[in-house]
Amino acid sequence: MIVIFRVDLVNAGGEVFALFPEDPASIDGNLCTSYQHIGQHGAADYDFCIARSRQASAAERAPLLAELRQIGYTDLLIRERATREMHLKRRAMAQSR
Repeated sequence: MIVIFRVDLVNAGGEVFALFPEDPASIDGNLCTSYQHIGQHGAADYDFCIARSRQASAAERAPLLAELRQIGYTDLLIRERATREMHLKRRAMAQSR
């Protein structure tokens, strides 16, 4: 599963969060699944999140990556940005449900 780690630039504390660009979180596939320590799984607008964050360093993402692995995400592929194909795959998956 592809995951993108980002650091929030708007909210205080700069929390690290994860985006899963191929995993739909809405019926139409416009939103992707996200995860963070507090709040855990949620729906996210990929472009909105990218605009309000920066790429997380390896050290910054390490605790969240460990948490994801602990809850069952064992086959994660870390990427910096989503491709057009990832967004298309998410929308196709949403339509097939």
